[in-house]
Amino acid sequence: MPHKQPTIGMAEIDEKLLTDAIMPHLQVIYPHACHEVCARILNLLAIQTPIRNQAHAKRWDENDVLLITYGDSIVETEQTALHTLDDFIDKYLHECISDVHILPFFPYSSDDGFSVIDYRKVNPELGDWDDIRRIANKYRFMADLVINHVSKQSLWFHDYVADTPPARDYFIELDPDTDVSMVTRPRNTPLLTAVNTHRGIRHVWATFSEDQIDLNFANPNVLLEFIDILLFYISQGAQIIRLDAIAFLWKELGSSCIHLKQTHHVVKLIRSILDHFAPLAILITETNVPNEENLSYFGQGDEAHMVYQFTLPPLLLHAMNRGTSAHLTNWVNELPTLPDECTYLNFTASHDGIGVRALEGILPVNEVENLIDSMHQYGGFVSMKANPDGDDTPYEINISLFDAMQGTRRGVDQWQVNRFICSQAIMLALQGIPAIYIHSLLATPNDLHGVELSGRTRSINRKKWDLTELEALLDNETTPNHEVYNALKKLLQIRRHEPCFNPSNPQRAIYAGYALFMLLRMDTGSSRRLLAIHNTTCAPQSVNIESDPLLSKSSGWHDLVSGTELTQNLSELELQPYQIMWLVADKPDISI
Repeated sequence: MPHKQPTIGMAEIDEKLLTDAIMPHLQVIYPHACHEVCARILNLLAIQTPIRNQAHAKRWDENDVLLITYGDSIVETEQTALHTLDDFIDKYLHECISDVHILPFFPYSSDDGFSVIDYRKVNPELGDWDDIRRIANKYRFMADLVINHVSKQSLWFHDYVADTPPARDYFIELDPDTDVSMVTRPRNTPLLTAVNTHRGIRHVWATFSEDQIDLNFANPNVLLEFIDILLFYISQGAQIIRLDAIAFLWKELGSSCIHLKQTHHVVKLIRSILDHFAPLAILITETNVPNEENLSYFGQGDEAHMVYQFTLPPLLLHAMNRGTSAHLTNWVNELPTLPDECTYLNFTASHDGIGVRALEGILPVNEVENLIDSMHQYGGFVSMKANPDGDDTPYEINISLFDAMQGTRRGVDQWQVNRFICSQAIMLALQGIPAIYIHSLLATPNDLHGVELSGRTRSINRKKWDLTELEALLDNETTPNHEVYNALKKLLQIRRHEPCFNPSNPQRAIYAGYALFMLLRMDTGSSRRLLAIHNTTCAPQSVNIESDPLLSKSSGWHDLVSGTELTQNLSELELQPYQIMWLVADKPDISI
């Protein structure tokens, strides 16, 4: 069943416990003002009523599937976009998902929502807070806290230009001759952008674009603004808070200005506040960086509850493109043990491109280059980032994931739909909570018209479907949209009823040759185990697991996908191109 809206209880926050929790972080962030900032945080919380979610005793289980969507990914002329989205989810997806992430739905000036003008308003072109609350009443709701930067058109920035307190001190000014070569850049645009203010031309820090001006968290007032916004989102029904671009939060000249200790302590601080104010809320960090850096945002189990599994999309795409699961298998088995109360958010596509930085140290450079070349062949683009040495290197591939599966590195073939469904099945089987982009569910192709209209390559995967057109495609049994939607709907429904897929249950990838990706999951609360087998190639493949004593002689398996009982041993199986088998059996005394 979908998650219910959190209920409001009368329990009060224990100020001493909260003070003890947040003070160590404030002493790192603001060593000379920690007591004052602590008192102001307590004052903010004193006027709020803590949230007690009584719908679930645990944060997550196998039932959890997150839908990622824009508020206007599906539109019709007769009602607001959020109302249309709500109706579409109820009609087509309510059996498939439990959680909904609506990408920034605030008034904005650029970047499809990530250049926020007003954090406390809903973009009137989408709807209003009633529309948001209606969705949050039925599904666990994720909201973005776009915390690193703000739109040039925001009131804060207008006050900065006018030299009006307090926001005149919310931004970072630098002399344009300042050496910023050490700063890690996710873009190849200039770091400093010139602004005409009442005090003359000033140059302000802008990590992502000249319209997205970074905020100065060395000023405690900025942090307090965002804590207040965070509490407001919780009061509107948000149960998952996504910290956008959090890695770049703290700036310190002479450093890389990424993953600084103050940034980690800001995350720990927000986590501590949520633990006391909304104990079952979930904090997730968005850090598109190499694997080890990404996982650092778990801290010691005291930072994010979830991190995006950024290595998975490009590594899985590589596996399907080359027909080999070897690197994917090795990576899965090298993942560290998760801290308590932490898990991964697994995804294969999103509103952004497929980041390639996460492949650093995992794939050979020539194989990354070959993958990019292949994506160009299938209509994709590549975005670049600037390096300290002045060179630009690939940052992300911009392409619809469905069209990325048109073929392999050898070219287009007839297996696009099967290959795509297989890729999604692998993601669904992995430890963590699966997040599926609405355009993956709908088999949306490259939106080259959108790229032409916006001039931005990321628009290739941000299509706005007309509802009437989309429903006609979904109802037509001859379309790939119909085939993909129904296949994924079936897999999602199976997954949501299988206890082995609980995010807290362990996993082990089993090497069975380069062609097959095999994953063993076990329900620690019972003797049930699940063996997920996926053929990553366009040729039939035999299962070879004679070297694994736990599996080679096992029998009595049932395939959840086909609904059939196996009449042969696993070592006698043959999978057709891109075939999926999720085999379950009950057998005690097996550990992963």
